[in-house]
Amino acid sequence: MDHRLLKFAWLVCLLITAQLSGAVTGAQTVLVRDITTVAGVRDNPLVGYSLVVGLNGTGDRQQTLFTTQTLANVMQRMGVQIPASAVIVKNVAAVFVTASLPPFARPGMSLDVTVSSIGDAKSLEGGVLLLAPLRGPDGQVYAEAQGPITLGGYSAGGSSNSKQLNHPTVGRIPNGGTVERDTAVDLNLLSTVSFVLRDADFTSAREISSVINHQFNKPISTAVDSRQINVNISSSGVSSVPDLISQIQNLSISVHPPAKVVVNERTGTIVMGGDVKLSAVSVLHGGLSVEVSTKFSVSQPEPLSKGGQTVVVPDQDVQAKETTAKTIRLEEGASVEDLINGLQTMGATARDIVGILQAIKAAGGLQAELEVL
Repeated sequence: MDHRLLKFAWLVCLLITAQLSGAVTGAQTVLVRDITTVAGVRDNPLVGYSLVVGLNGTGDRQQTLFTTQTLANVMQRMGVQIPASAVIVKNVAAVFVTASLPPFARPGMSLDVTVSSIGDAKSLEGGVLLLAPLRGPDGQVYAEAQGPITLGGYSAGGSSNSKQLNHPTVGRIPNGGTVERDTAVDLNLLSTVSFVLRDADFTSAREISSVINHQFNKPISTAVDSRQINVNISSSGVSSVPDLISQIQNLSISVHPPAKVVVNERTGTIVMGGDVKLSAVSVLHGGLSVEVSTKFSVSQPEPLSKGGQTVVVPDQDVQAKETTAKTIRLEEGASVEDLINGLQTMGATARDIVGILQAIKAAGGLQAELEVL
């Protein structure tokens, strides 16, 4: 073949590649596992109630009735009969114990637990959690927790002079919980595995379904809606469901992030996506400041005059200052950088930009979703 034809063909390929890459500007390549979860595979919250003992006089006071009642009940199970009204201790605190049960948990697995005071204890420093059953939303006991508490703060000093760091009434027990009930699900009994998008998007759901079908060379996947993608296990030809899930999670797809502007009016924070585009719009921004000052002067009568009286007379001075309005003009398809540079040139503050963005959105000039927190 002629070298000139080869060179021409090579230039055409470069041109097509450049056009294709420009068509997908803004797209990001991610793995399926980064933007989806497997339906049914999730953590479950656990909660329990117990006592923390061994405190150095920083526990609940006598007016916290449930603490004394719980302590009396515990002592009764130990064979010690005492009335709850006679219990006066400051080394015990009533607490709630919380943990998160991971998916496919097996008996004997360890869990990290969080211990939080529910009475008027000052600190849980040096305390030990008594055995606490941890229950799920269905009321069943799934784990047990016990052990010494680790705090991330402290409280020192007296009532008139004290210092506190973080929250001394909340602590953790690393590996302090033990799973007692088998919650694992046999995935091999499933006929369909569903992948759920963290952010609903019809385009991403269709893209995932297409990539899966292309990977297995057969239509085994269907996008149900903007969030769920179902995969037929039997049609995939993979005998192990975990292997099938692993293969799908490691597939790469192109994701187009939505154009979005997030505004926090309380802090004046504005976050804009790189794909946010603006229509042709003009922004006129100016300020009017009115300053009212009052000065007081004393008026006295003439010397040796009769019937005179000393009075205080207010002297008001009103000044109005109106700054020159500043204007910027953005052409069709202007980027976020153009907008920010223009607003900075105008001297607009963060809170001014919040109002300007809302006005641009109301005028139809902001081609993005505006979310105000």
